[in-house]
Amino acid sequence: MSGRSLLSSSVQYLKGVGPRRAERFARLEVRTGRDLLFHLPHRYEDATTVTPIASLEPGDEATVIGRIVSQGVLPTRKRLRIFRAVLRDDTGLIEAAWPGQPWLDRSLRKGDLLLASGPVRFFHGRQLQPREFTVLASGEEDGDGEGDDAAGERGGRVFPVYPATEGLSHRQIRGIVRENLTDLLREADERDPVPPEWREAMALPGLGVALRALHVPRSMHEVEPARRRVAFDELLFLQLLHARARHRLKRESRGIAHEAAADLTGLFLEGLPFRLTGAQARAWAEIRSDMERPERMYRLLQGDVGCGKTVVAAAALLRSVESGHQAALMAPTELLAEQHLRTLSELTADLGVEPVLVTGRLTPAQRRDRLESLAAGEIRLVVGTHALIQEDVAWHDLGLAVVDEQHRFGVEQRRLLRDASGAADMLVMSATPIPRSLALTLYGDLDLSVIDEMPPGRRPVVTGVRGPAAREAAFAFLREKIAEGRQAYVVYPLIEESEAVDARSATRMRDRLADRFPELRVELLHGRLSSEEKDAVMRRFLAGEAEILVATTVIEVGIDVPNATLMVIEDAERFGLAQLHQLRGRVGRGAEQSYCVAFHSGSGEPPERLAVFASTTNGFELARADLRLRGQGDLFGPEQHGVPALRHADLERDADLAAQARRRARELVAEDPGLGRPEHRGLARELAERHGDREGLYGVG
Repeated sequence: MSGRSLLSSSVQYLKGVGPRRAERFARLEVRTGRDLLFHLPHRYEDATTVTPIASLEPGDEATVIGRIVSQGVLPTRKRLRIFRAVLRDDTGLIEAAWPGQPWLDRSLRKGDLLLASGPVRFFHGRQLQPREFTVLASGEEDGDGEGDDAAGERGGRVFPVYPATEGLSHRQIRGIVRENLTDLLREADERDPVPPEWREAMALPGLGVALRALHVPRSMHEVEPARRRVAFDELLFLQLLHARARHRLKRESRGIAHEAAADLTGLFLEGLPFRLTGAQARAWAEIRSDMERPERMYRLLQGDVGCGKTVVAAAALLRSVESGHQAALMAPTELLAEQHLRTLSELTADLGVEPVLVTGRLTPAQRRDRLESLAAGEIRLVVGTHALIQEDVAWHDLGLAVVDEQHRFGVEQRRLLRDASGAADMLVMSATPIPRSLALTLYGDLDLSVIDEMPPGRRPVVTGVRGPAAREAAFAFLREKIAEGRQAYVVYPLIEESEAVDARSATRMRDRLADRFPELRVELLHGRLSSEEKDAVMRRFLAGEAEILVATTVIEVGIDVPNATLMVIEDAERFGLAQLHQLRGRVGRGAEQSYCVAFHSGSGEPPERLAVFASTTNGFELARADLRLRGQGDLFGPEQHGVPALRHADLERDADLAAQARRRARELVAEDPGLGRPEHRGLARELAERHGDREGLYGVG
């Protein structure tokens, strides 16, 4: 191993590992020395407070230090062999028991000084059942029995608990980490990529100090500052990846400055039957400012269902048209594209700008005519699916591409859309509210505009969470609403019955509802239908040809059906808050009061998530609660976003670090885009090690 980096070498060459354990480590995504160094404990056993043995009471969680005065293995009737040792300190004696661990009789000896931590039970007297223990001094000499950092101390200590796997326990991992830690940290210290002045400004420790504190903390007080340092690194290098992609887009590719007089947009905004909300006006100002610069705009417009994103997008589209360029609005489905066409046609009816639709439903002759008109510049405003910017479409002068429901497109699709649209500005829209810290992390390559205010007078959906006993009343209410001429959704989490999951299937329940309401038309919509079948079902429901639509979450993002005023969600505990909110957003799209009833399958109180859902219709509040309740693991979609799940950063706690990482990354890339200066080479090396395989995906390099 001479001259070779331990951090980059295979983990099998580290002390105590070898080929067999290396295979087990690979199941934990630990393949190199660096991976082992960053395989951090996921919790700690805090045994820093030592209790005198005489003070122990059953029910206590305690740490003691005592000499082993006797020991042995006790067999039981159930063939479970228990290792027992009697510990003594200056105040008294207590028995410690390790069920199922008879081998300890070979490693612990009478006279050993033992630190043991765990619950105190009553079993023929007081009994300590250690979860953690270590030998502080052997019986032969008052020295170090295990080569442990804490050996020789007469106080308690903190035990790190590592993510483990079959054949590789957390105690084994702990021993391997400690055996190699000094050598690994020496190399990490030399390669700390974060400049000292940044660390000082944010009160963050050096990398080596932080990693030592996380692996062998002397007290729990050391853990959180160290975790924040590692979390900042994780966020910083993700933001550097984003910042370099953004810089390349804005600085290294030509853009369009939309500088013409605001004739159309002025008439449009003045002619609206309402005033923009403050949040809409702010978002429009940010978008307009971007569009008037020569660099390409690449901006995310985020807002709750019904907040008025389409009006802001329409102003942006007209800004491109009045500047002499073409503008396109793209949606993920033909039905959504048709809905946008209707909306834009109404909004621009008096402006002399007629939006044109291009989707797969056109005949070959219609498609050919429209593509020829696009290429000639005769069509100024077009609405369609994202197939609009594929290879067979030639633009005369595309100035702005607006992409709706952008969360349907991952980072790879975003790159393809961006590259295919030439010099055009890009505005991507999402109706899925997420906390700002999460948005900055997932979409760091975009600038962010948020509409976090609803138009005045909009009626919130009345929401109730009910148990199974209320189902009959809910369906009676459904019958009542349909008798008034309304329509309803009934949503289930599964398509077909599954023995593994106790949930109603949409298929079976469609049949049951059809039997319950024989006079009504009940349609079924789920993800296994073909695109043509889904399209046909939604068209029939939109046209009022069915009163009830039984569906899975395929309708989570869908078209507006103003006449649908009731949403029933079965087995609601199986959905996340964001999903529930998106489902609720399918109703309340018309003038009538709308309702959402969410059933949980339990007989007691509803889960906390459902209580939060019923308490507010604010999507951003619900998104923050979802992050708190579920954690970011479920909210990060690496397959969807192309962003690696965060292992160490917690976006609820680390929102300040996320903002700092984004700001510093953008400032750094503006100053040194290639990270080629000598003082930035450590950052460049670390970025390559962490995200080198993703740089092409983001258009970097």
